Amino acid sequence: MIEFGSGRATTIKLAEHRVFSDSFKPLYNQGMGLVEEAAEYLDGEGRAEAKLLSQAGATLYAAESMRLTTRLMQLASWLLLQRAANAGEMTREQVAAEKSKVRLDTHSPQDQALGWAELPAAFRDLVVRSLRLQDLVRRMDEEIYGSLAPDADDAEGLNTNPVFDQITLLKTAFGHR
Repeated sequence: MIEFGSGRATTIKLAEHRVFSDSFKPLYNQGMGLVEEAAEYLDGEGRAEAKLLSQAGATLYAAESMRLTTRLMQLASWLLLQRAANAGEMTREQVAAEKSKVRLDTHSPQDQALGWAELPAAFRDLVVRSLRLQDLVRRMDEEIYGSLAPDADDAEGLNTNPVFDQITLLKTAFGHR
């Protein structure tokens, strides 16, 4: 946040300005480009490279590719919601309600995991870039919407189906119910 003074305080939230203006397009393109790049890699070159890994490496690759896919799906959902708000297809309040289904906390053991160095360099690069984008989006989300971390005592989250929630979220973002 930046505050400019001219007799009265005016606060400009930089993240909010970036998301709800033309400045959002590069971020959207970066995120969706990363989703596309990862999908192409995992379906092509990554599949071939995974077959060359040791059993431990292949297990780590499988687990990490699931995390990567989940992380990118969540990021794409967030970006689609922000784009819908930016285009006037949804109000900020609607986006705030829908984005509560988006999780921006998919972690990765990265180089602390046994066998991380064995994973293909292109794959590790995708993971690192997805984590950087997730960190950026999470910070922007917190600045715009506030921190809405779920209460640890809240048992409601234990009975939800994340795949169903994600499909519902994507349908909402595209205007299909």
